[in-house]
Amino acid sequence: MKRIKIGLKKLVNNTKKKIVRIKTEHLIKEYLKNNVLFLTFVITVVVNSTVLRFFCMHSIENYLSFKAILADATIAIIIGSFGYLFKPKNRFIYYLIFDIFLSAICMINSAYYTFYTSFASVSMLSLTQYIGDVGDAVVENVIQLKDLFYIQGPLVLFVIYYKINKKHIYKKIEVRSERKKKTTRTLAVGLVMLFIYCITLTSLDVTRFVKQWNKEYIVMRFGIYIYQANDVVTSIQPKINAMFGYENAKRSFDEYFVDRKDIGETNRYSNIFEGKNVIVIHGESMMTNAIGLSFNGVEVTPTLNKLASEGMYFSNFYSQVSVGTSSDTELTYNTSLMPTKSGTAFVSYSDRIYRATPKFLNEKGYYTFSMHANNADFWNRRAMHNSLGYQRFYAKSDYVVNPENIIGLGLSDKEFFTQSVKKLNTINKKNENWYGLLIMLSNHTPFSDVEKYGEFDVSIKETITLEDGTQEEKVYPYMEGTKLGNYFKSLHYADQALGEFIEQLKANNLLENTVFILYGDHDARLPKNDYIRLYNYDKETDDILDEDDPNYKVFDSYQYELGRKVPFIIWTKDMAGTDLNMEVPEVMGMVDVQPTLGNMFGFYNKYSLGHDIFNVRGNNIVVFPNGNWVTDKVYYNSQKGEYLSLTQEAISEEYIKSNTDYTNSLLDVSNNIIVFDLLNENKYAAE
Repeated sequence: MKRIKIGLKKLVNNTKKKIVRIKTEHLIKEYLKNNVLFLTFVITVVVNSTVLRFFCMHSIENYLSFKAILADATIAIIIGSFGYLFKPKNRFIYYLIFDIFLSAICMINSAYYTFYTSFASVSMLSLTQYIGDVGDAVVENVIQLKDLFYIQGPLVLFVIYYKINKKHIYKKIEVRSERKKKTTRTLAVGLVMLFIYCITLTSLDVTRFVKQWNKEYIVMRFGIYIYQANDVVTSIQPKINAMFGYENAKRSFDEYFVDRKDIGETNRYSNIFEGKNVIVIHGESMMTNAIGLSFNGVEVTPTLNKLASEGMYFSNFYSQVSVGTSSDTELTYNTSLMPTKSGTAFVSYSDRIYRATPKFLNEKGYYTFSMHANNADFWNRRAMHNSLGYQRFYAKSDYVVNPENIIGLGLSDKEFFTQSVKKLNTINKKNENWYGLLIMLSNHTPFSDVEKYGEFDVSIKETITLEDGTQEEKVYPYMEGTKLGNYFKSLHYADQALGEFIEQLKANNLLENTVFILYGDHDARLPKNDYIRLYNYDKETDDILDEDDPNYKVFDSYQYELGRKVPFIIWTKDMAGTDLNMEVPEVMGMVDVQPTLGNMFGFYNKYSLGHDIFNVRGNNIVVFPNGNWVTDKVYYNSQKGEYLSLTQEAISEEYIKSNTDYTNSLLDVSNNIIVFDLLNENKYAAE
């Protein structure tokens, strides 16, 4: 009898479990059947955001980041929950609109990251007016096949809707109370997930989220959709802060410069160029890694090589641009300020007061001017060059531009320099001292006018002796047909133009009392795989060496970042062989140029954020707009929270922390100076 009772009890329990399982399976099937569109919407939205991280940040811990996936799924569920408020026949339209919108966010960021190695900001919408001027560069360099993946979201949603609509699943009527119940329950799930997500965040996560300097870190921790929403708030925040937050900004600004002791310090280079004329060359996309490089015995940059060997060559020099690229460099070079956190100073803050190099030289009696054979309003240069203190801007309308002398985006560098020499002659005759900036253009991405660059081979050519004793030239493709190879061809042309320009200056006696300064505005943003091919080419297989080959040179993301150096050279015609003819190997950034030159020309900016490199040799730090930094000892990647040691010295946690704190402080004060117009002493005196 006892066995029968036990058997019956087991039977009842098993029956109950079976019933529960059947009910559960039924409920799941019913849920899946009645919520197909909602689930499709959530899945496609999360897939798109995950794929975006895969394309942009290739390590598995980035694109499969638990925090990012949870954040993106939470946003999708919360948005999707409100779809239940609509009648079934209209629900598809709601999901389709948001799927298109969120897919567009992923697509735009995917394309944007390709070019800027950063994520998009709505503050850059004001720059769309310039797309027409660089349309070819955008098409060739930015928009790629991978960027079309994200349309899968709306397409999958449409296909699913079409299939279920044929089965009349969504033709039944749902009463309003039932729709509200679904909305409430789904929203509750989303809010619970949001709470779980929030408790996983660290104080570091929150701090970086608020500052938004490091966009990669935010996308990795908060997902692309929260990042983009935060970006909207951050983009309008400067306008609000400019009205209400200047008191705190002014206080932190005053405190920052109280501790600056090195500004205005003299050294052995003080005033060495005072009273000399100045020609500054803004070298479009010129990079240090091309200096000294040759193919088949022909130098890529013979002119740069000569200037570097005869002048003062800063070989460990970095540009510090953000999304404003060339305009950011002009800002930093002239003012010793960093690019703004949101938008660009040239476009959004051209009405601010700047302590710029041309202004200081104006005060010393110099006539200051700039020359660039492009549209004067590109990057808002017409207005901004005036704010920087240039007394005259020679732009496209001042040059003769014909179809036959165009390379890439505009007037060829050779023609630009030839026409500029005539203007320089006139300026030299009318002014005792002058300072001029000449902005090159031909070496601008996409480096596709190969037939106009002239002959420069980036293959490998060897003469081999055949069995019969005759000789034959053998050609290995090497860098031919690659983006980097085309860049070398373009740079070789630009270098030739520069060499011809110097000869023209000599012929017109324009180098007699002149200091010649050249800087690269930013790196050329070339594919990492092309560099791997450059350093690891196997001519026998026309491929890349295996990684286990003893001759294989590692070129990882750290090497890529460190390899983005640009040249900075100070040269005069009689500097070779003097004590000024030297290489300066210490790490230096564009923000350090104004204080370094200021000491040489007899002026100083008490609000410069950089340092005279000769006052801090061996103890300098270069800060990048994304929060990364580099010293002679360490390169620190703030996105990963990791560093690469550049010496054999032990690196302490305190060293990393102090430099990171310094970086954050500098970026904040620089942004505040521009946004709040803190250098406008009259404005604050009146208030």
